Amino acid sequence: MRIFVALDITTEIRERIAAFLDSMRRYAPEAKWVAADSLHVTLKFIGEQPHDKVNRIQSALREIAFPVFEVTFRGCGFFPAASRSARVFWIGAEAGERLRELAQEVDEIVSHFGVEREREYRPHLTLARAKPEPHGKDRSPHARRPATSPQFVELQAELAKAPPPEFGTMSAREFFLYESQLSPKGARYTKIARFGLE
Repeated sequence: MRIFVALDITTEIRERIAAFLDSMRRYAPEAKWVAADSLHVTLKFIGEQPHDKVNRIQSALREIAFPVFEVTFRGCGFFPAASRSARVFWIGAEAGERLRELAQEVDEIVSHFGVEREREYRPHLTLARAKPEPHGKDRSPHARRPATSPQFVELQAELAKAPPPEFGTMSAREFFLYESQLSPKGARYTKIARFGLE
């Protein structure tokens, strides 16, 4: 099973982000956009694991005792960065140090099952990814990438005209263990366990 740990988001915030997605998609039509109903804040991507280990990870995650906290979704940006070869378009998720602390607790627990630790945690919602650019006859695979992915140039110009978007604040009262199933139509995420916050 291909699994990860994440926060879900409320219907109200999801609807605001969906409207934003609809208004921005035209400025990067070649990028691969995420469906609004699949949005989540990843705490830890675990990857492929056998069923017996998934069950043990699930049991270990139940030992986490963490308080309810507020998460605000605002602003947007690009990874690695807008000034370099941007490959991912994202929305910011802000919760002081709470999100980072919860992600670190999850990271610590799953590391005992042989899962590599995270180098740095950056909470966000991924909205779109630049599709890989094919190597043409006139382009060497060793050639330097352009300063910005051409798929995001028009989108970046449009975003620069407006103030950072605001999507609202929610109370994070639970997190989930998800299964990710890949298909030609994209990934499908299924909640397989819920973990309540105090």
